Amino acid sequence: MHEMMSISEPKLRKELAPDEMLQVIFKYAAKISGEKDLDKLLMLMADMGRELIVSDRCTVWLYDQEKDTLWTKVAHGVDRIEMPSTSGLAGHTVHTGESIIIEDAYNDKRFNQNVDKQTGYRTKAMLVIPFRNHEEEIIGCYQAINKMTSIGIFSEQDLKNLEMAATYAGKSLESAFLQYEIEETQKEIIYTMGEIGESRSKETGNHVKRVAEYSRILADGLGMKREETELIKMASPMHDIGKVAIPDDILKKPGKLTDEEFEIMKSHASIGYNLLKNSKRHILKAASIIANEHHEKWNGRGYPNGKKGEEIHIYGRITAIADVFDALASDRCYKKAWELDRILNLFKEERNEHFDGKLVDVFFDKLDELLKVRDTYKDV
Repeated sequence: MHEMMSISEPKLRKELAPDEMLQVIFKYAAKISGEKDLDKLLMLMADMGRELIVSDRCTVWLYDQEKDTLWTKVAHGVDRIEMPSTSGLAGHTVHTGESIIIEDAYNDKRFNQNVDKQTGYRTKAMLVIPFRNHEEEIIGCYQAINKMTSIGIFSEQDLKNLEMAATYAGKSLESAFLQYEIEETQKEIIYTMGEIGESRSKETGNHVKRVAEYSRILADGLGMKREETELIKMASPMHDIGKVAIPDDILKKPGKLTDEEFEIMKSHASIGYNLLKNSKRHILKAASIIANEHHEKWNGRGYPNGKKGEEIHIYGRITAIADVFDALASDRCYKKAWELDRILNLFKEERNEHFDGKLVDVFFDKLDELLKVRDTYKDV
């Protein structure tokens, strides 16, 4: 699972000598102990396990008790994959606590052959061990596939070596998992807060989901690092949080606003900024910038501060395109959704006027991805 599967015959290797095993442990020691990102840690643990016992591939599965699933990360930039917690040999180990050594998986009824049939890969020898937290609760398992030495099967020594790897990495895994849970909780709170702001103006929760995904895609297309693209994705749902303070008769008015009403409506940007600006949390600081600047325009004619060009923070410029695209592509209380051609023409016209020209180019480059998000999170 950890690597891309291939139907070519892999090269055989020799068992590690004790000094080589120490080198593998030392190579991964600092990386694992210092890694707080759960996805990256799973990759490091899988790589260490694979090298230690000379397997073709190694996967670290985590047990999600709430969903009753096992999940793993198969590659950087690829979403996690999930399966029922009772599925296959990994599921058996997680639920029984038993380690498993198998010479040929096809002779074990618990093994699911479907993946092999789809890929042309041949799973033979397997080794599966559980790993536990400090309270001795099983939180996942190591699964190694195909011993890459001439003997071709895993041994009791391999089992001990993989258990050593699991024990060694366990504390780092717990720490990263706690950080992951905190971040997931933060995301839920932020999305909920964003939805509260939007629901008052009859927007759906899917609006903030779409804006978040659009923002991530645009940031990625601009070449930002993964950490920053995720930050923008997490913070952008808060762009209209200031709407909580706008009166209903203005927020939900189906017709055109008067000049006085529009001035009140515009205040939501500053209100959102003031709500969030004093937070020391990285995500909320980014959200305060987005709330304040997503209605600024490249030509300086936006609000609340009339910033122009690169005076506008890149987070604000990105969210501006995401928010306007979603507003035009969706039904609102005051209008019907625009046809796609009409939206595209407007973005061409507003290049270096309303929007940063570089980001408009990214918008067109990533249009297929943006449309996929629009169709995935349609309003009901």
